[in-house]
Amino acid sequence: MSSRRSNGFTLVELMIAIAVVAILAAIAYPSFQSVLRSNRLATTSNEASGLIALARSEAIRNKRGGGVCGSATGTSCDGSWSKGMLAWSDVSGDGTFTTGEVVLRYMVVNKAVSASGPDSAAIAFDARGRRRGADPQEIALQPVSCGSRPLRRRLTVNASGQLSTLKENCS
Repeated sequence: MSSRRSNGFTLVELMIAIAVVAILAAIAYPSFQSVLRSNRLATTSNEASGLIALARSEAIRNKRGGGVCGSATGTSCDGSWSKGMLAWSDVSGDGTFTTGEVVLRYMVVNKAVSASGPDSAAIAFDARGRRRGADPQEIALQPVSCGSRPLRRRLTVNASGQLSTLKENCS
C-alpha cells in the first residue's frame, strides 16, 4: 500500500457543501426578489421623471409647448400608461399630440410594473414650462405584486410644472 493521500473531496463532504448552498439560496431568494422589485420600480420612476423633465425643457426651448402621455405604440397617445409613455414637442401649441408633431422619446414600461396616469390624455406644458391646467396631475407606479410594502411611487406635476415624488404603501 502507498502512504500517499489522494486529493479531492469525499462524497459526504460534497453532499454537505451542496446542502449548505441550497439552504443559503432558500433564505436569500425572497430578499433577492424584493430587491429586484425595488430596482424595477426605481428604474421606471427615474425614466418617467426624465421623460417629464425632457418634455418640460423642450416646451421652454421651442416656445410652443410639449407633453407626456400614455402610449402603447410610441406613435400616438392612447392613455395606455402601463404599456409605455411618450414625450413630444408640441409644434401646434395646442397641448395635444397630433400627427406631424415630433416624438422626443418613447419608453416602454416594464411588465412587472403597473402604471396609471391622469384621466386626461396627457401632461402638457406651455411655452414657459408651466403645466396646462390648474389641478396637479399624477402618475402612479408600483410593482404588479408588491403586497403592503412601501414600493408605490406617486409622481406629481403641479401647476408650475415642478415634479415631486412620494413613496407610499402599495394599494
